[in-house]
Amino acid sequence: MPYDDSGWRNFGTFGANRSPENVRGGAALGRALEDALSRMIIEGGIKSSATSPRGLKARLKYLNSDAGVQALREVGITVRPRTVKNWFAGTQKPSNANLELIDTAYWNLRTRRILANLGAFKQHLNNRGRGTAVEIHPINQDLVDEPARRANLTGDQAIRTLPAVRYIWDEAVSAMEAGDAGKLEEIWDDIITELDSDWGAYTYVSHVGLGA
Repeated sequence: MPYDDSGWRNFGTFGANRSPENVRGGAALGRALEDALSRMIIEGGIKSSATSPRGLKARLKYLNSDAGVQALREVGITVRPRTVKNWFAGTQKPSNANLELIDTAYWNLRTRRILANLGAFKQHLNNRGRGTAVEIHPINQDLVDEPARRANLTGDQAIRTLPAVRYIWDEAVSAMEAGDAGKLEEIWDDIITELDSDWGAYTYVSHVGLGA
């Protein structure tokens, strides 16, 4: 249900726009999705260092394909194809300089593959139907004209948490991918309607965090 934000149409009249972190909820949701995606890429990746036998073996196994070889070339690895094959076979160890490039190639390829198919990210947020927690921080009123500051948006009690937001993540991820700011705003309106009668006060926020 789109929110009638008539009370917020003059946002900034009393200084709320002086704080750069204060943005519309849809924009904050988009940032939160990007942050969660970055965490998924990193936290779901190989934990062991590329300099350890286990970490090197895992990276080379991931890179052992045409796409992986291309990723190695893209980061500046110039050894002969036979040397790369020896790396994959475990019969030759890369130099320290190439270990660093192998690590970069691994992360580049992992990121590229996930961004090319965001279905796994949607599943991550849907969490088998259990949804994802959303933490909502109200606007920063430090630079708002003091008479216009809203008491209900001050202090820790104004930080709101929805423990299990469900059903919106497929559309939200697709909107993030498409850069569809309008759709993200619609989705944000759906999210904040789960708050109490003052949910309209969260049309603009300073930060949104996802528990994913």
